[in-house]
Amino acid sequence: MTNSANAPVRHATMRERNLAVVLEHVARHQPVTRARLAELTGFTKTTVSNLVSLLEGAGLVRDGAPVREGERGRPGVGVSVHGDGAAGLGLEVNVDYLAACVLDLAKQVRYRHVVSSDNRGREPGAVLAALSALAGEAVAAAAGQGLTVAGAAVALPGLLDRENGVVRHAPNLGWTDVPVTGAPGLAAALPAEYDNEANLAALGELWFGGGARFGDFVHVSGEIGIGAGIVVDGRVFRGAHGFAGELGHLVADPSGPACSCGGRGCLEQIAGQEAMLRAAGLPVTRPAAGPEGSVGRLVERLSAGDAAALDAVARAGRALGGALASAVNLIDPDTIVLGGVFSPLAAWIRPPLEGVLAEGPGSLRRGVPPVEVSGLAEGAAVLGAAGLVVERVIADPALLL
Repeated sequence: MTNSANAPVRHATMRERNLAVVLEHVARHQPVTRARLAELTGFTKTTVSNLVSLLEGAGLVRDGAPVREGERGRPGVGVSVHGDGAAGLGLEVNVDYLAACVLDLAKQVRYRHVVSSDNRGREPGAVLAALSALAGEAVAAAAGQGLTVAGAAVALPGLLDRENGVVRHAPNLGWTDVPVTGAPGLAAALPAEYDNEANLAALGELWFGGGARFGDFVHVSGEIGIGAGIVVDGRVFRGAHGFAGELGHLVADPSGPACSCGGRGCLEQIAGQEAMLRAAGLPVTRPAAGPEGSVGRLVERLSAGDAAALDAVARAGRALGGALASAVNLIDPDTIVLGGVFSPLAAWIRPPLEGVLAEGPGSLRRGVPPVEVSGLAEGAAVLGAAGLVVERVIADPALLL
């Protein structure tokens, strides 16, 4: 027996789901006619027209040029995602910089800003306040382009308890059990969610980089620390507690230097950004003009054939290859993707990495996964964060109705 008191709730839920289905197909097939949307969704043409009208009213889709679908018949009006309506804000906290990115619903970058900042040992409240100020600037810049920011996602390094909004341990920042939800000025302005920067970098690669052609992949984010985002069946694998992917804290040399995590000889002490700079004889300044500036000096030395720089990066490549050989045996990915600072260093770090990798899991799985280079480099995490908001809107457009 149907409970009439629940009928409006069920009706509203059904409409919300139908809106999401239509918007998803528009985003995937745009420009697409209403007739084609009816075929793709299985809805009647009248239902599709009504749903498109609702999405138009919310500024999520708009009509464009005529589209001819098939050999016969008159062209129909093409429906596309409205790039000048809703937008997602991505934010990132890293050891030596803060970043912001605004992505419109058509997944075009409309604003991007990186601020060099030495956040190591800085009071978390001060860092989050600076991030909120950066978010305010981004929202204002978006508004100046006629965009409405629908929400924000924040990329953070270290072990993040997403359920409770707490950074449990970010050794390179010196943060332990730091609450991040309700950051001053941020939560009050717009809804925000938080995630590990390596996971968001992997999503950035999935949505805006190599994407589906990489299959199941491990995206290695090289910064001062080293993280890995693991994508399986198009989704990030997080582990039982959300802490999967801490590649930088695998032990590469048991007798190596002490690590900020409390261990010794961790991978990031050999292959991390500052570790390579020190081994190359380059100064490590804080902030080092952001990741691009510091690694740019290393690239200059490598291009000039500097022996110390070449040795430092080769050693880092071999250590990274050893860690990834274990990861390949454990996870069996289709592809390994080098991101972050490893992207500009790929010409020098990939050969020794691949050499070690070939000696590891190749005999077990009859070949090793190819090692690809991300075209997104250091911008992957903040782009993935903004993309996460856009994906949320497409999956639930009723939030903006």
